[in-house]
Parts: sequence; C-alpha cells; structure tokens
Amino acid sequence: MAESDRLDGASGLDEELRDLACEVNRAAAWSYRFSDGDLRWSAGMAGLLQVDEGDADELPRRLRELIAPLVHSARTGQADGSQSVEEPFHTPSGERRTIFLRCCTTLHGSEQRLVGIAVDVAYPLSEEGHDTDVADRYRRLIELNPDAVCVHQDGVTVYVNPAGVRMMNASSPEEIVGHPITEFVAEHAQPELFSRLSVANDPGTTTDPAEAEMIRVDGSRMLVESIAVRTSWHGRPAFQVILRDVTAQREAEAALRYQAALVENVSNAIIATTWHGVVTSWNPAAETIYGYSSAQARGRPVSEVVGSTIDPAALLTVGGTVEAKHRHADGSPVQVRISAAEMSDGYVLVCTDETARRRAERHYATVVSLLDEGVLVIDEGGKVVMANPAATSILGAREEDIVGTRPESWATFDEDGNRLPQAPSLRTRLTGEPETRRVARLVRSDRSSVWLAISARSLTADDSPPHRTLVSFSDITEPRAFRKRLEREATHDPLTGLANRTMVLRRLQAAMREPDRTVTTGVMFIDLDKFKIINDSLGHVVGDEVLRVTGERLRAVMHSAEQVGRHGGDEFVVLVNDEDGGPSLRDLAGAIRRRLTEPITVEGRQLHVDASIGIVLVPPGDPRTAEDVLRDADVAMYEAKTRGRGRAAFFDVQLRERLQRYLELEQDLRSAVDRGELWLAYQPIVNLHANRVSGVEALLRWTHPVHGQVSPEEFISLAEESDLIHHIGWWALSTAIEQLADFRKRYGLDLRVKANLSVRQLEDPGLPETVDEALRTSGLSAKSLSLEITESALMHDPVTATRMLRELRRYGIRLAIDDFGTGYSSLAQLLRLPLDSLKIDRSFIDGIARSHDAEALVNSIMAMAHAVDLAVIAEGVETAEQLEVLRRLGCDQAQGFYLARPVPIEDLAATIDLADRRTRFG
Repeated sequence: MAESDRLDGASGLDEELRDLACEVNRAAAWSYRFSDGDLRWSAGMAGLLQVDEGDADELPRRLRELIAPLVHSARTGQADGSQSVEEPFHTPSGERRTIFLRCCTTLHGSEQRLVGIAVDVAYPLSEEGHDTDVADRYRRLIELNPDAVCVHQDGVTVYVNPAGVRMMNASSPEEIVGHPITEFVAEHAQPELFSRLSVANDPGTTTDPAEAEMIRVDGSRMLVESIAVRTSWHGRPAFQVILRDVTAQREAEAALRYQAALVENVSNAIIATTWHGVVTSWNPAAETIYGYSSAQARGRPVSEVVGSTIDPAALLTVGGTVEAKHRHADGSPVQVRISAAEMSDGYVLVCTDETARRRAERHYATVVSLLDEGVLVIDEGGKVVMANPAATSILGAREEDIVGTRPESWATFDEDGNRLPQAPSLRTRLTGEPETRRVARLVRSDRSSVWLAISARSLTADDSPPHRTLVSFSDITEPRAFRKRLEREATHDPLTGLANRTMVLRRLQAAMREPDRTVTTGVMFIDLDKFKIINDSLGHVVGDEVLRVTGERLRAVMHSAEQVGRHGGDEFVVLVNDEDGGPSLRDLAGAIRRRLTEPITVEGRQLHVDASIGIVLVPPGDPRTAEDVLRDADVAMYEAKTRGRGRAAFFDVQLRERLQRYLELEQDLRSAVDRGELWLAYQPIVNLHANRVSGVEALLRWTHPVHGQVSPEEFISLAEESDLIHHIGWWALSTAIEQLADFRKRYGLDLRVKANLSVRQLEDPGLPETVDEALRTSGLSAKSLSLEITESALMHDPVTATRMLRELRRYGIRLAIDDFGTGYSSLAQLLRLPLDSLKIDRSFIDGIARSHDAEALVNSIMAMAHAVDLAVIAEGVETAEQLEVLRRLGCDQAQGFYLARPVPIEDLAATIDLADRRTRFG
C-alpha cells in the first residue's frame, strides 16, 4: 500500500482523533469500512506494532486482531458511540507490550466506517510510571464526559471520573477508588449485576443497558442506568462502566403514571372543559355517575351531559364549591357536590356523587328516631344539637330541655360515687379519640338515678378539633344490679356470706403486692376437727348450721368480714397484719379456738367443735404467690392435726418438704409392686426350749430408686392411709407363703412363717378365702402360717377384729398378738380371741438385763400368757444378757438383732445357721 493511500485512509478521522494523534508520541490512525472490511492505517503503524514495513500480510493481520473487539461491539450495536480499549500483544521479538485503541463510528460519504487511533503504551507493564500514564490518558479522554465513568477490576473500583465523584456525593476519588463495588450497589441488585458481568467474557464486549439501585458515599440511594464494557487495566481484564442517574426521570414518570391512574380510578367525576364549557376530558367515574361514555361526552357542552346548567366562572366567584342536582342519562336525579378550578386552557370540574349519602342521611334519621339506645349529637362548641326519643326517655327530660345544654353541666358520677369532672364525650370532642362504653351514673331532674353505658365517636374525624360528636348511651341500671349480684355470688360463700376461695386469694394477693408494705401478713388456715362426724351422723342441715355459726364467730373475733373467708367444706381462712412476727398470731389462734369451742345449739342439741389451725407468716418481699401461701398454711394445719388436733402450728420449710416427700412416696408406692421395688426380709425366731430356729417373720421392705431404703414405719402408714394396704398386704402375704413353702422343700426344714396383718386388712371379708387359696396353691399347711395383728389394731375395732380372727382360725391358721403392752388391752379381752401366742413389745425387753422392775413386768406378762395357754415371743433381743434373762424367766421364743438380722430369702439358710449357733453357745 502506498504512503499516500495510507494517509488518505486516515483522512476520515474526526477532528478529536487527529488532534489527539498529533499530541501523543508513537501514535497512528486507522479506519475500518464495514461494507467490505477494508482496513487502512497511517504512517507509524508498523513501528507502533514493530512489524516490518514491507511485510504486506503481517501488519494488517496484527491490526485486525487488535481492533476485532471494537469492530464486534460497533457491528452488534453494543456500543453506539465512541469506545476505547487497551490490548496486550507480543512483538516478533517476544516482548510483551500494550496498545491503547480509541475509535468512533462515522459516515464517510455514504459509507459507514470505524475510525480511530492507536497509541503505544510505551513502558513495560511492570514499570512504575505505567499507572500514571494510563490514568492521564483516561482523564484526557473521559474527564469531561457528563456521564459518570468508572473502571473496576476483580470487584474493586480502580478509577472514577469527576462526573462519577459528583454523582456519588464524594469529596474526592479516594472515597471510591480502592473500595469494593458491592459497597456502592444495593444488596438486592448485586445478583443481577454479577450475572450481567459474567457473560461479558470477550474484550470489548458490552452489556445491555440495565437499571440498578446504587448507594452513594453519604448513604443516600439513587437509581442509575449502566452499561459495562469489557476492557483491561494494567494488562488484566477489567470493566469500564458508564453510569447515568435516572432517579429524577423515573420519579417523574411514576408521578405522571400516578396522576393518570388517580384520574382514571377515583370515584369522583373529573371533567375538563374549554373556556366555553365544551368537554375535553371525561374520566371513568364521570361515565358511571352520568351514564355517558367518554366518546359520547367529549365535544359536547358540559351542561348538556350533566343535565343542569354549570358556569365554572360563576362557581369560582362563590368559592369554587356548591351542591346541585344533576341528571343521569336515564333521567334519574343525581345529587352532587361540585368543585371548580381554573387551568391554562379552560376549567376542571370535580363532581362528587352525594346521592347515596343523602339517602343514607334520611335513613339514618329514621333509624335513630326508632332506636332504643339514646343518641345525642354535640356540635364543635360542646352543645347538644340533636336528641332522639330514646335519649329523652332515658334521661327523663324533654327534647327542648336537652338541646342547647352542655353535658358538662349534668350531674354524673363514676362507680366509686365521685362526681365526674368532665363529660365522657369531652375527650372525643377535643381530640377525636373514641370513648367506648364508659359507665357513669346520671342524676335526673326528678333526683332519681340511672346507670349509663356511654360511647362517643367523632363525626368529623378527618377535620381538626374540636369535633362534632355522636354520643350513644344505654340504660344499664337493671343489668348492672344483676351483674353485681352475680359478682357477689361468684366471690362469696352463699351459706356463710364470707368471701369464698377466689376472693380470699384475691385479697391475699393484693395484701402481698401492696406497694411499700412494711408489716408481715399473717394467714391462718382453720379446719374444724371431727366436723365430718357431725355432718354424717346428724345430716347436712345440722352441718350447715354449724358452718354458718362458725363463720359468724370468726367474723366476731376479727371484728370484720373482710378478714375472714371460707376456703371450702369446713375450712376457713383468716388474713391479719402481724406486728410482732408471730406471738400475736398465736394469741389470736387461741382466742379463735376458745370462741369456736363454745357449745353450738342446733335443733335442741348442744354440739361442740374444735379447730386445728395452720399459720403462715408472709413478710414484705415474699416471692410466693397467694396460692403458695395457702398451700403452706394447709400444710401447717395438717401438722397441727397430726400433733393431736385442737391446736395451732406455724409453717416452716421442713413441713413442706415432709409433705412433698409424703406425696411423692404415696405416688411411687402405687407402682412399687409392679416395678419390683418391694421385697421381703426374713428374721429367724428361736425356740428357747429347743435351742433352735423354729420359724421366721416375713418383714416388708421397700428399696426406692431415689430415696433408697424407706422405713416400714413410714411407708406402711402411707399404705394404710391411702388404701394401698389391701394390694400391698396381699402381695406380701402371698409372696411369704410361696417363698417359705419353696424354702422348706429345698432345705427340709419345718419352719413356721409369721406375717403381719393391717387393721385395714381385717375389714376385708374375703381375706380368709384368699389366704386359704394361697396356702393350697403353695402346698404350705395352715398350721405353718401365723398371722400377727397389733394390739392397737385389735383395739381399733374389737368386734370386726374378733369376727375376722375367728374366721381365720376356722381355716386352721395360727394367730398372734404383736406389740403386746402398747394397746392397753386386758387379759380378759385376749381370752375372748382365738389366739396362739403373744409377742412382748421390744420396749419391755430393752431394760430387763438392767432393771428388776422391767424383769418383773416381763415375768408378769409371761405368767398371765402361760396361764391362758398362750406362747410368749420376745422381740427386740439385742444382747446375750437379755437372751439369758428370757431363758431364765421361761420365755418360749425370741427374735432380735443379737440372734439374726432380717435378710432376703436367698440369705436365709446361712442366717438360720448363725441364729442356731448363737442360741446354743451364746
């Protein structure tokens, strides 16, 4: 290609590129024709690319490779203005260099061309001056661009032009450069941003224009339209982004859309007219109100389509708003309120359809006059302007006596009897806030009273106060009196008139939570002793009278019904302030008991009751609830009963712990058999005449999974009180029979087994048959079984015990009295029973080796027993000396820890051998 051809080819460059090419050393111009791909360049291009000037193929090949991204972007429309790019390349000698290319699309004649310049980035990429040169070239090319331009690489901003600094509200580029781009892009817009960038892989590739929300340096937000071009920075891929703030543009567009939507969707007719009253705009609401479509209305006089004369100019002279009657297209009347405003080319009329409201007002007036509820309308100045018939009836006054008055002047009182300082409707009139069912008592002109439930609502809620107010009220005099009766019945005991449990708890809670309380509150839980006997034997009528008199006496002692309540049944509660922390409460408990023990005469009978009283002290700051305190008082009352009734006991934590343990053990005892926690221990009984073991006593044991070994004295009484004794007692008896029968067979021993019977078991009429069935099933003979009953159990119900023991003897079962000497029975009583032996209580055996009196007493018991052919067994033998005395006195049998301790059945054989040796050799 000739030199002139190259220069001519460069003649299509625009002025800017030529000027820039002249200013930059080692630069050359180039052009590319889209129609046929013709490529031309100016002198210096070969040197710039370090290609041999005479090589006709290498120079255009290299240049086409370098400008290919720019040609692609321009041809595909991705860049419709100027564009630039830095491209690395290798010289024929292998040196890596960078060339800066800038171009724009122009028309040369009828041909479309891409013209540009190529500038040598003369320094190696690693040299320190490179960043400065590149920045200088970018600033010269884009610093005057009115759009924001930035470059980011690896997600970090590396350049921003002055327009970008201003757009981001930054004071300098340093507030942007070096920061991650995610710092300036709203989080919700980031996924779309990275998605667009991820497809721009080739140099020169331009993303489609897109909108995104940006975050300025000061935290404010803006909406921008952005285009990103894949380029390079410092020889590595980067993105050049052009940003245009479109926030204001989008807001303006949204405002126009809103205004258009408002006109289209409001319920008021909006009609635009010329200065002469010809319709130019007719919205959908106008079509609905007047029955004409927009096409039918436009171009016609407005008075013609609304069915009435309208003069917008005259409307404006009287304030711009009037009410009028128009006509629908079908001739029906339409009541409207018209507002007029002046525009640049005519008038705009806003017509509000008031037809439905006017109809509703007429209906409202009719309904209000028929209501049973009183209705008043109070104007902004606080005067009554309307009263319906129900209001005059309820208030006991004529309408003319009510209208014009102020409710503040009426005599109204609250539920505590205090006169109201202002009318219930005043707050609504002054603030617009509603009042709902405010209860007040109004004194009528005839001095009678009526209770009202008053509500108030503003009739002009959207206006500034004071408000026109609607007041409604109903007469609740009778319902309120009925409710009061129900409330008293719900909180008071109908028999005694005292507060019931609900009210007691409420009063106690209030006393405990009283602010700044400094005095201890005392709670007394009172239970009448043996009231059940009176109630069951003499009937509920007598029992109710006893309870009523008890309530009166408690009220008299306390001098106030507020301090006394009935908890339920024969239980009462007294609340009192305690000044000295206990002694005064003990004195008060004594005074209560003295008053209650006075005879009560009912139906000619004199009845006597006493009370067990539990006392709890509640100091200031006590964290317990009222329910907790009553529970603790109940625990203390229970303790008073266990101490013998007719006394008072103060609560302490140990009481609660004992009760909790009691309840826990009672619950666990119910499943102890099924869980295998109960077992039998056997203690050998020695025949002192034969010097060998002749029997064993089966003793019930309980190994609790948490508490370990539980004392029989504790859990046996639990079983008797909770009626579990039948189940547990039968299990123990049948197990003892079965285990001993098997033991006798295994070891060939002729042993008797002794088992204890509870007093509750003696009440079971089926006991003899079940025992006989167990004996026959196991193969144990009846004479090998001895059932023991305590002397105290025998004295509990001698008739039932005697009958049951005789029935058991009929089956051949041996019988014995246990713990003899503790139940105050006489020998004459024992003679009436079919007994075989008696067991002297361990309390008598304990002192026989040290005391002649104890020895004489045991000797007397044995003499009486032997006189009626009863064998004597001494239990609780703890020493060799005790055993020797018993031998000398002629005791028949003995058992105790000295001879052998109770052991499980698997250890019984070895324990019997030990007892035999100790009996023979001491």
